[in-house]
Amino acid sequence: MSHLELHFGASTVLGASETVAEARWLEDLGFEYISAGEHFMRGSPPGATHAALPLLGVAAGATERIRILSSILLTPFYHPLLLAKLATTLDIASGGRLTLGVGVGGEFPMEFEAAGLKVKERGRRTNECLDVLRMLWTEGQATYHGRHFQLAGARINPQPTQRPHPPIWIAGRRDAAMRRAVRYGDGWLPYFYSPDRYRDSVTRIGELALEEGKDLANFQWAFFPYISIYPTVEVAAKVAAEALGGRYRYGGDFVSIVQNYCLLGTPQQCIQGLQEYIDAGARHIIFSVACPREDRARHIETIASEIIPYFRTTAGAKSR
Repeated sequence: MSHLELHFGASTVLGASETVAEARWLEDLGFEYISAGEHFMRGSPPGATHAALPLLGVAAGATERIRILSSILLTPFYHPLLLAKLATTLDIASGGRLTLGVGVGGEFPMEFEAAGLKVKERGRRTNECLDVLRMLWTEGQATYHGRHFQLAGARINPQPTQRPHPPIWIAGRRDAAMRRAVRYGDGWLPYFYSPDRYRDSVTRIGELALEEGKDLANFQWAFFPYISIYPTVEVAAKVAAEALGGRYRYGGDFVSIVQNYCLLGTPQQCIQGLQEYIDAGARHIIFSVACPREDRARHIETIASEIIPYFRTTAGAKSR
């Protein structure tokens, strides 16, 4: 049995006004990542949302060690020069603690329409943005003539603290996202995946890497599990379905979905479920709680005191 290097983080669960206290709390609990996602208009009327990078900037300023992760940044909304400048500034200001998690979005077409963007172009816009971003970070300048972005001799100064650049984790679920991860990413961050599907994605990314001639030796395999900790799987599934169904404006039987894709039940049952993802290849685990607001602190503290310690022991940190 070989030792596994596992890393654990959590997405923000308190309000934006509590970011300073939450970041310090997560760092004190031993989490290695604090993550924040974003939407610009989640539904109509829109649910409460925030922009990821400002929140992460506040979190970075309140802490010393914990890494800051966007999970995920809606890349189609950004011009690559702007994104390069924002991310670079945050990486420098945080002392090189930024991991840039990016995705294409699309769950809420109305936010694209409100911003004057075409939701069907989000994949191509993201690919071009990431192409230019890597050029700005690795080549010193970018001359680029794409369908969506045109730059002539663009540069940023200074460059990020992390060299050649902050890690880029690509989020998504389908083959196009996996191909994007190989071409532009340093890591893979899927969501709403079963363990079998995660294992299949590891295999598929390996195949695509061979086609592209990319070395995956330093590639980071992340996962974003939703977790609901209650005395039984049935209760946990019901609570998770209510929490996530409202968040994603999902109608219908969401219980069957969360039963396939979420960590549910007692801490021990959640440990068993998470072990399946680790066996499938996940190494950077970013928990997101699926419960009412009044139960979020208990979830985070249970993860820190009961679930993560299991995987820090000799037995839990070895492949099985």
